Amino acid sequence: MAEAPRAALIDARVLNSCRHRLAIEATEVPVAGFVVDSGVKQRVEAAELHRARVRDELTARTSGWVIIDSDGPTADRAAATIAACAAGAQRIWGAVLPSEPDTGRRGKVEILLRDDERGGYIPVIVVNHKVTDPRNAEIEGGTVTSGLDAWSPREDPARKARPQSRDQMRLAHLYRMLQRHGYASPAVVGGAIGFAFDCILVHDLSTLLDDYDRRFADRIAVARGELPTQPSQVPECRSCPWWSRCATWLTDARDVSLVATGARADVLRASNVNTVDELALWTGEAPSDWQFGNFEDAIVTAKAWLKDVPLVRRHEHVQVQRADVEVDVDLESYQESGAYLWGTLLDGHYRPFVTWDPLPTDDEGRSFGEFWTWLSSVRREAAANGKTFAAYCYSRRAEDKWLLDSARRFAGQPGVPSVGEVRAFIDGPDWVDMYEAVTDEFVCPNGKGLKKIAPVAGFNWRDAEAGGEASMGWYREAVGYDGDPDLTQRTRLLEYNEDDVIATKVLREWMSTKADEEIPHLTDL
Repeated sequence: MAEAPRAALIDARVLNSCRHRLAIEATEVPVAGFVVDSGVKQRVEAAELHRARVRDELTARTSGWVIIDSDGPTADRAAATIAACAAGAQRIWGAVLPSEPDTGRRGKVEILLRDDERGGYIPVIVVNHKVTDPRNAEIEGGTVTSGLDAWSPREDPARKARPQSRDQMRLAHLYRMLQRHGYASPAVVGGAIGFAFDCILVHDLSTLLDDYDRRFADRIAVARGELPTQPSQVPECRSCPWWSRCATWLTDARDVSLVATGARADVLRASNVNTVDELALWTGEAPSDWQFGNFEDAIVTAKAWLKDVPLVRRHEHVQVQRADVEVDVDLESYQESGAYLWGTLLDGHYRPFVTWDPLPTDDEGRSFGEFWTWLSSVRREAAANGKTFAAYCYSRRAEDKWLLDSARRFAGQPGVPSVGEVRAFIDGPDWVDMYEAVTDEFVCPNGKGLKKIAPVAGFNWRDAEAGGEASMGWYREAVGYDGDPDLTQRTRLLEYNEDDVIATKVLREWMSTKADEEIPHLTDL
């Protein structure tokens, strides 16, 4: 007699997460003594605060709300949600949909909005990340948004969507659950309120349901023990309680995901490449469905891993842009609330431009304006003296984002440049991304983060816990989000930021002087 499948209930969260972790957690208790990563904990807490803010503001300014008691038993909350739907409630906050033992679905949603035109309900989730970006309204097209106070979808030329698969899969999951009870709107749409809390981004779920159904069928089969899984390294591993177990298995198996993480490993396994050794021996063309950059880099990475080489030179001589006057720049931000610190290094002197007023604060504009004024004066002085100038950062994506965002938000404040001025600077030759320089010059088997690369150049951080995730917790204590401000954490943040700009300088100078001798070339492997 065939063994009956395990009883299992899953929510949309697992549709974008590790299949093997799902399989383990379907049968095993959590790892004893595992400490949740501080960054993960902070993101969860920030999301809860954001949802509370949205709830309080929406329920205060619009009527017709049914609030589901968040402290009650799950079954009671689900019954209350269905009762509110049956009564035709206009708006429901904190909805819990009845679990489905047969399908394996469970789910909850921040908002259910009554579709007055077609009947049924539209699921709207509240998330603590951006769902749209500003857009040039003169360009045709745009995305579809709705106002916050009433469901009114319309094309919005001033915004462009930032869709995320986790949001889309969650909305599709909730739509299927509403369908089960006859409460899904025929419009087949869902919405997301993001960090800015300025609109509802409208998602067309009709184009997502097939993908959702495939993913759900796979994940519920895994949870029920009907499909086998094996470890594979993915970004989620960094905060997974089961990582040490999987890492041992992967290393013993010399699994290809150690050098080709996530979807890269899936493509390689489909081509019968399961180990690092097999990838290192690859000859011929790349797999037909390889979409992850230069495939030769993957082969070199495998060879480097086998020889325990941290970097490999692409060219005979390593090159990096240098200038007579060099400024290193590194910012520190707190989630999506703002950038509180712009750290700089010039001629070995560290100078921070900082606000310790808890974000969000207008004082952020003051510190940003002072930073830009200082940077501009250094550039002008260099030009006046006939010297070349360059400002360096590491992985410019964050710096570019907050430069542009700060110019928009604090326009008109002293020293704050126009968006056009910022754009001209970041698109010009004086703004140098050392991450791009590293990418151009090296294959990096262990990753290209500054914390991975700078130690190869001989630099190490003073604080063993230094890192972006840890700094979020330090910042909360430094500004007193949860109590009195801790001045020692302010010092810790400044030292961490100072080390980041020094690391960038040390890396650049090492690339110019020693890298040719210390790092093997591609042909050496």
